[in-house]
Amino acid sequence: MSKIIKMGIVGLGRIGRPMATREINQYPDKFHVVAACDLIPERAEQIAKLYEGCREYTDYAEMLKQEDIDLVYICTRSCDHYKHALMAFEAGKDVLLEKPVTVSYEQAADLYRRFNKAGAPLLYVHQQRRLESAFTAVKAAMDSGKLGRVYEVNTSQNSFQHRDDWQTLSEFGGGQLLNWGPHIIDQSLQFLGTKIFDVQSYLTQATAGGDCEDHLRIRFIGDNNRVVNMCISGGMALHTGRYFEVFGDRGAAVYEGGKLSLRYINPEQEIPPVVSSPDTPGAAFGKSGTYQSSLVIDWKTEELQVAEAGPELANFWALLYDSLENGAEFPITDEDILAIMRTISTVKAQNKYIMK
Repeated sequence: MSKIIKMGIVGLGRIGRPMATREINQYPDKFHVVAACDLIPERAEQIAKLYEGCREYTDYAEMLKQEDIDLVYICTRSCDHYKHALMAFEAGKDVLLEKPVTVSYEQAADLYRRFNKAGAPLLYVHQQRRLESAFTAVKAAMDSGKLGRVYEVNTSQNSFQHRDDWQTLSEFGGGQLLNWGPHIIDQSLQFLGTKIFDVQSYLTQATAGGDCEDHLRIRFIGDNNRVVNMCISGGMALHTGRYFEVFGDRGAAVYEGGKLSLRYINPEQEIPPVVSSPDTPGAAFGKSGTYQSSLVIDWKTEELQVAEAGPELANFWALLYDSLENGAEFPITDEDILAIMRTISTVKAQNKYIMK
């Protein structure tokens, strides 16, 4: 019989209380919550009632003294992730950190200098959006070769809201760069397909309260001649939700509203090299003129219904268990997380006027 990993959860707000427990409950043969901690006693009490033998706490340091905890799931505010991870490290506990791993690259790098070493506790980050159906479908279209050489990808996560919670306040690690940012940056870097890239960025405050950005754009320019443009916004009234565009030299793909559309040249059709002429063009444009090729292209189209995201996000927990118990390679590597945080630190440095 496989071992059940005993888990303690700290921070029982929007993530730790409803979302995480809903996913954890899909794997009762793999995970069991034995400790619940929150500054609000009623929240810890609510979680404790869901799991046999679960103890409730309002003091995180006291929870870490509970010897049967194998894994600590940290769902506290972003500004506390670094401190709370270090406390778990000192207690010898493996850690799953909610994203963002920390609020700075320096803090993230320090954690990885401690965790994941021989004899040291393990550190994972809840980057479950790597499993998102919309993302994986678009990535599969890119990797299929149907679109040819992909030279540009656009991705966005947009909404329109007058947000006013703690994630709009810089003292707590607020702003979309640290909220949706880790997810969309991670996906963008997977699209980019190279570890060597330049970053250009723009941040502003559109409709949210607080003192942080709620609208941002980042352009990744890879040494593989591919560009990935990403946008996260809380102030856009159109193209809301997840949106993707992929452009290649043999076709394109667009995802919006649960539909993935592809238009590409028949893979069996060979396209001869395009040779330009310096001669004066003819009097008429069209297929035999300047702007269009005389080649008749055999276009193919596909349309697929793909949910943006759903139950597949819970597969993260199966991957986590396989890594913890069987030593399987975890798909989101330390280098992936550090690349996300390095990007965030770069963008902050480029936008000091908005990053209070």
